[in-house]
Amino acid sequence: GAAVNAACDELDGVADGVLMDPLACHYDPGELTCPAGEDREDCLTPAQVTAVRKIWSGVRRDDGSLVFPGLVPGGEAAPGGWGLWVTGSKPFTALHWLGGEGFFRHFVFEDPDWDFRTFNFEGDLDYALEKVGHAVDADDPDLRRLRDRGGKLLVYHGLADADISPRGSINYYEAVIDELAGSDRTEALSAVQDFFRLFLVPGLGHCRGGPGPDQLDALAALEAWVEKGEAPAQVMARKVEGGETVRSLPLCPYPARPVWDRKGDPMVASSYQCQSD
Repeated sequence: GAAVNAACDELDGVADGVLMDPLACHYDPGELTCPAGEDREDCLTPAQVTAVRKIWSGVRRDDGSLVFPGLVPGGEAAPGGWGLWVTGSKPFTALHWLGGEGFFRHFVFEDPDWDFRTFNFEGDLDYALEKVGHAVDADDPDLRRLRDRGGKLLVYHGLADADISPRGSINYYEAVIDELAGSDRTEALSAVQDFFRLFLVPGLGHCRGGPGPDQLDALAALEAWVEKGEAPAQVMARKVEGGETVRSLPLCPYPARPVWDRKGDPMVASSYQCQSD
């Protein structure tokens, strides 16, 4: 985590422990490789380097097709980060029932003695998808019925989430655009944003916590959109410590992101503007 921050924290111009755009961070964990034959606390063995690369790159089938995208850099060292969800003294210690091992043991295979070491990504994955996919997956990009009845959808995802990759939400949003797109992506994006907006939250962990602003009132933004027709151009996020707001940041509808003006206080929302690449 410290190495990632050292390499990528200031890409946005602010040294604050928050990666504003972790997708732009291309740190190579191989730089932390221990000397040959050594296994120390301040470096990674070759096997650990490989593990980090796999965690960041995601899971694929033998044919190369993506099962689920990898985590993004930036949430490793934060409270509620990798220490809770990824690493630890035992496999899958976080949230016994909802973590990977508990989910497959109790929901998929219904075997309290199931051993995760026996899992096969080809056959067992298909079995799991057939058994519980209909209940837990929400991956159909065809939202025409929601759109046509006047529904609104607001999704937010922390960019420091160490449990569920924000790439999944990004990929889904892109799939919705592709589903409704004609020949012009700009027109398709505008059409999707009429009823569905995605807000990525820099420095937010899994639903809460993380190094960045982690409090936002998405429900109020959704109510204003549905009841008053006020589409959310921004959603305000805050970091609160001791009952006081110590940082604020405007969240932008994807693909826009908050960009510091390099003049104002980087801890104050008014110093940022939503911009698209």
